[in-house]
Amino acid sequence: MRRRFEKPLTSEELAALPDSEIDTSDIPAMDESFWKHARVSPPRTKPNVSLRLPEDVLSFFKAESPKGYTSRMAAVLSAYVQAHRAKP
Repeated sequence: MRRRFEKPLTSEELAALPDSEIDTSDIPAMDESFWKHARVSPPRTKPNVSLRLPEDVLSFFKAESPKGYTSRMAAVLSAYVQAHRAKP
């Protein structure tokens, strides 16, 4: 049985380990059946947009949580688009 570490390794500590010291027993083998159904798909990217906003709008979204405020703003804009597309 391989030795267990007392604490999780940092990425630097893990990079310094020789491959023979890394326990990969919990990783399933990738046999032919895996590759038979595998497919390459391009990464989904979003365009970067620069936007000038009123300070009160920006403050409103940042006040809820400084992290992720741009994602929430995008969600609000997406909901607006969906609502207006649904109109007859």
